[in-house]
Amino acid sequence: QVQLVESGGGLVQPGGSLRLSCVVSKISFKNYDMGWFRQAPGQQRELVASITSGGSTKYPDSVKGRFTISRDNAKNTVYLQMNSLKPEDTALYYCNAFWAPRVPMNNWGQGTQVTVSS
Repeated sequence: QVQLVESGGGLVQPGGSLRLSCVVSKISFKNYDMGWFRQAPGQQRELVASITSGGSTKYPDSVKGRFTISRDNAKNTVYLQMNSLKPEDTALYYCNAFWAPRVPMNNWGQGTQVTVSS
């Protein structure tokens, strides 16, 4: 099963930036599309960024222009650069690999908490 270790979260003021990292093991990382997800209290988990094995990226309108996903296949790591953060970005952030189009694997990491507050 895939193993995922997220890091880089924290408390940041509105308008600030954070860079999340996710180290992936137990799969052939370079061959998988990857995604960053978030879940706020009382809400469903949502996809906020995805990157294909070839490097193509997609974002929902809620984060487009503010978030950037990237990957380093040599380090088995996927990143999420988050700029111009808003209080509504507050959530637990997870990464995962897709085993089918837009279908994440069943195993999840512990996530990393992002809190945007003044």
